[in-house]
Order: sequence, then C-alpha cells, then structure tokens
Amino acid sequence: MAVRAVRGAVQLDRDEAGHMDERVGELLTAVLERNELVADDLISIWFTATPDLHSDFPAAAARGLGIVDVPLICAQELDIEGAMPRVVRLLVHVETYLPRAEISHVYLGATAALRKDIAQ
Repeated sequence: MAVRAVRGAVQLDRDEAGHMDERVGELLTAVLERNELVADDLISIWFTATPDLHSDFPAAAARGLGIVDVPLICAQELDIEGAMPRVVRLLVHVETYLPRAEISHVYLGATAALRKDIAQ
C-alpha cells in the first residue's frame, strides 16, 4: 500500500455556509468514489478557499459527512488578480493500492479549467 495525494476543486455559486457544505461535500464524495476510498483510507485533508469565501470552514463539510477522526486544516488561497472566484480546493492524503497514474483528481464544473492536465 502506498501513500498518495488526490487533488480537487469546486466553485461555489455564492458565499453561504449551507451552499459551501453542499458543494464541498459533493467534491469530497466524488474524490472518495472515483478513487474507491473509504474514510479509513484517509490520512489528512488540506482545504483552501479563495479570499472571497468567509461563510464557513470547508472542513465542516467533511465533518458533516462523518469524517471525524481525520486531521483537517483550512487555509486561504493567494489573492491573485484575475483568479477564479469562490473556489474551494482540497489535497487529500490517502493510503491506497492505486498506482499514481490511476489516481482520479476531481475538478467539478468550471474548476476543470484550473488543471486541464489532471482533471478527470
């Protein structure tokens, strides 16, 4: 078994806590399903949010999904002029038998444009 990192992102329509929970939950669920992972496979998750999001912590969505014993941390993205607004990104460290080439990185909706090289 190897330690791998899985990337992902989602854009929110608006800065509201319930909407953030819904969209980040959708992203995290997609990461788990596409990589055939369960909560016990998770080592840690880093969440970042663009500076225009302040209604809630993205990590709250993971707790809402029942991921309660995995270390989570939130940080703010750099405030780069012209960057896509209202984006939550994640970096999930996992234990998996998947080779690196078979990891499915998840960029939902418009965020696929952020990483055309790895978005699946």
